[in-house]
Amino acid sequence: MTPFTYRCADCGRTYARDEVRYLCPECGKGYRPGMPLVGVLEVVFDYGVIGQAFDRAKPDWNLFCPVEKEFHPPLPVGNTPLGRVDRLGAELGLPSLWVKNDGLNPSGSLKDRASFLVVAEARRLGMDLIVAASTGNAASALAAVCAATDIRALIFVPETAPKAKLVQMVLYGATVVPIKGTYDEAFALSLEYTAKRGGLNRNTAYHPLTIEGKKTAGLEIWAQLGFRVPEAIFVSVGDGVILGGLHKAFVDLQRAGLIHRLPRLMGVQAETSDAIHRYVETGRYSDAPHPTTRADSISVTCPSNAHGARRAIVESQGLTLTVTDDEILEAQATLAGRTGIFTEPAGAAALAGLVKLQAGPHRLATSDPVVILATGHGLKDVDAPLSRVRIPPAVAPVLDSVAP
Repeated sequence: MTPFTYRCADCGRTYARDEVRYLCPECGKGYRPGMPLVGVLEVVFDYGVIGQAFDRAKPDWNLFCPVEKEFHPPLPVGNTPLGRVDRLGAELGLPSLWVKNDGLNPSGSLKDRASFLVVAEARRLGMDLIVAASTGNAASALAAVCAATDIRALIFVPETAPKAKLVQMVLYGATVVPIKGTYDEAFALSLEYTAKRGGLNRNTAYHPLTIEGKKTAGLEIWAQLGFRVPEAIFVSVGDGVILGGLHKAFVDLQRAGLIHRLPRLMGVQAETSDAIHRYVETGRYSDAPHPTTRADSISVTCPSNAHGARRAIVESQGLTLTVTDDEILEAQATLAGRTGIFTEPAGAAALAGLVKLQAGPHRLATSDPVVILATGHGLKDVDAPLSRVRIPPAVAPVLDSVAP
């Protein structure tokens, strides 16, 4: 592990490791549940040390990790496959198109990465309870990682979360509290719980190590491409923390002198859950008033990391797009049918955005790698594709019953 400090993304104040836990004490004074987070803390390493110590022949990823290896949970998170998808790439005019399949993490989603690091931090601090709010994936991830340790998980989740995700949480042994309300209301309740009753709060971006955990997907992409920076990475966007984590990965690499440019980050939102897209387009933030989408993992009224997500898009010279539910579900079927990768609707939104971009005047024309980040496994929510899929009826077990 490389020595680090925390720096406030808004005011620039720096803090020692154990001087703060969640938001900047100064900027965070103005935060209230129901608004994007202010005073989000960024981990700042000694990049000179990393640059000198990092060896591409034997990469030591602990140099980029803010929690000592001795506290890491005994669960193999990360190192998910990055595969080239030539058939799909040919259809989209991209000769080097890749899919990072994070649905193959232990609980079936990229959120395992953030939960892994927060549980490691709880073990370092000697805490036995972690609290989170989630639409499903973050909760399943936290429950899974906690199950591999002796730490308890308490999860607030909207009652509308997909049953497959709720089943995961319960089987992993978490205490699950379904809320008759939205994700944003569950988020607020979880903050009140830890403030008044204790426990470590895992909420995304509120705890700075969630960004560090999700950062590892970006580090892996760089390494798996032969230590090359892709031209662009397409990622679905809900609260904006995965987007922020990817940005942090390549910023860390650049600060350490290991790369010389950032990939363009392409954020894709459901058209009814478009707060970050409108923020990027106009420079003015406002909530998404009615985030009704089949892609439950990116259905958010008030994205917690809206400010960080906008910075990531602007600094990487990327862009944002919105897609309809029909476009998302069509992309889910396309990805499965062309690559064999079954991702949930939120993960398929990234491909839907790429398809939309390639059909317009600003299409990408590059031979450099372009990456689609598939954030969760399709079995997390089978009800969504079942709305478009027809299961064939049964036939008699004789050859004449089968069409040639």
